[in-house]
Amino acid sequence: MESWLCVLLLFVHSAAAASKMKIVEEPNTFGLNNPFLAPASKLQPRTTPSPVSGPSHLYRLAGKCFSLLESTYKYEFCPFHNITQHEQTYRWNAYSGILGIWQEWEIENNTFTAMWMREGDPCGTKNRQTKVKFVCGTSHKLSEVSEPSTCVYSMTFKTPLVCHPHSLLVYPTLKEDLRRRWDEAEQSLYDELITEQGYRKLLREIFQEAKYLKSSESSSDIKENQSSSRRFDTLEQCNVAHVELSEEIKRLKGILDKNGISYSTNGSNQAIDSLFTGSTKAARVEERHLLRGDTGDRDDQ
Repeated sequence: MESWLCVLLLFVHSAAAASKMKIVEEPNTFGLNNPFLAPASKLQPRTTPSPVSGPSHLYRLAGKCFSLLESTYKYEFCPFHNITQHEQTYRWNAYSGILGIWQEWEIENNTFTAMWMREGDPCGTKNRQTKVKFVCGTSHKLSEVSEPSTCVYSMTFKTPLVCHPHSLLVYPTLKEDLRRRWDEAEQSLYDELITEQGYRKLLREIFQEAKYLKSSESSSDIKENQSSSRRFDTLEQCNVAHVELSEEIKRLKGILDKNGISYSTNGSNQAIDSLFTGSTKAARVEERHLLRGDTGDRDDQ
């Protein structure tokens, strides 16, 4: 009887000890390597991060990491380095992986809007990637995790470092020679020597030279634009597009007639020039000055 009692007490003690077991989270080592894991178990990055770039006041974020617990996952964002995901469960094969390595900025309206973390762990035929958007906040905080498409993640990073209206403008961060090239491109656009598309292409080249964008993306962008050109799989689709274009031509001719401008293919450029007024050009220049953080007057002579 006493022997059975001893066995029962040992069983109860073992169960109580097991119930107190907790998950030990990985140390904060840029989210990639846990020194307590075997070398074969550590996360292996596919590439090295790009150099630190962008607004200089954001450089202080380099070397720091910010975590977010969402459901059963812990996300760790290390600006200018990488972003990782660690499953916080008791499963024997709990997932830990790299969602992206720092590669380049996303620039919209000549403003830094997000960091792109690419070349993460494999996901089918592609690699995981994450866009981290920067928004104004009272403290540094990673938030709002989502997966808009398979293995492409979106996160928001709140920080007081971007609360100033001009804190994310691209123009003030450029070297003098790149600013001069930007000014020349803007003047060419104002004089209508280049198109809006040509202007954007020149800006992209400037951003690439400043190491804000990856040069390798330009070729893929060209391929994407070419592949997205309008194509017709059936004669019906072609006929519908023809009708739409014909209606658009009639509408544009109506505008020319209303303004007393005769339409001809040879004089189309002159007709378009007549539609631009000095006030329209001035508004466009003023808008670009605001995007550059330049609110002063400009001599356009």
